Amino acid sequence: MPASTAQLRASLPPALAAVVDDYEEHLRGERELSEHTVRAYVTDAVSLLDHLARRSGTRVDELDLAALRSWLAKGRTTGDSRATTARRAASARSFTGWLRRTGLTSEDVGLRLVSPKAHRTLPEVLAPAQAQAVVESSAGAEEPLDLRNTLVLELLYASGIRVSELVGLDVDDVDRDRRLLRVLGKGRKERSVPYGLPAERALDAWLTRGRPALATDRSGPALLLGARGGRLDPREARRAVHAAVAATPGAPDIGPHGLRHSAATHVLEGGADLRSVQELLGHASLATTQIYTHVTVERLRAVHAQAHPRA
Repeated sequence: MPASTAQLRASLPPALAAVVDDYEEHLRGERELSEHTVRAYVTDAVSLLDHLARRSGTRVDELDLAALRSWLAKGRTTGDSRATTARRAASARSFTGWLRRTGLTSEDVGLRLVSPKAHRTLPEVLAPAQAQAVVESSAGAEEPLDLRNTLVLELLYASGIRVSELVGLDVDDVDRDRRLLRVLGKGRKERSVPYGLPAERALDAWLTRGRPALATDRSGPALLLGARGGRLDPREARRAVHAAVAATPGAPDIGPHGLRHSAATHVLEGGADLRSVQELLGHASLATTQIYTHVTVERLRAVHAQAHPRA
């Protein structure tokens, strides 16, 4: 059985272990990344330094291009996909850049690291009718958890926000007069995202009849609550989405991120410009948003092939 990250970290030479500690503090304290992102970066750094230690390295300034390349190659031999290799290479470059900036190494060896480009696959999205069926799957139910799940589905699809952004919302982050959500996204960047009238109705039902029934002393300002009154866990939100999707005939098996993809695609198909969709999703780069133009083109091709008499 492969060793866990915690086991690998505990077995690192002291000097390398200290570097990981400092790097984690930098990611969490200075860059203010999410716990999920911090964990991913630290996991890659530990794996890389464990590989260096197995090559008899005991200091981080012994990390060179050959070690980086052999680390990636080892991953490929154990089943890493092109996408995983590309992600690990990007993570390594982030780490080596930090090493150089902090003076722990004299050069950034990651600058010369070349990795394969990941095959960019188009995300699966719901058809508009399927999306409507998903978000209305628990409509009319009056149990507090059903009211909450209805709001989870409505807000994810209405706003296109990430599930981490959804569960991070506080009651005061909702501007009901203007129907806007104040969202804290990646890198702790704040943006305002609109939502529609159906989501407002679900919000009203939750705040008047759902949340008061679940709220406890540990609820704090959280908008969405779990069954025991604490802030809603992302895993619970994902379960709600998967259950609603599974109950919708013909719908692809998607989670919260699939609702985000669907919202972006449907907004774009409805005539929104790409820059507006970028703002909605909170993408730092327009290039990230451009994948949705490919989604709509592929759907157009599929419709053409099915409907045009000379396709």
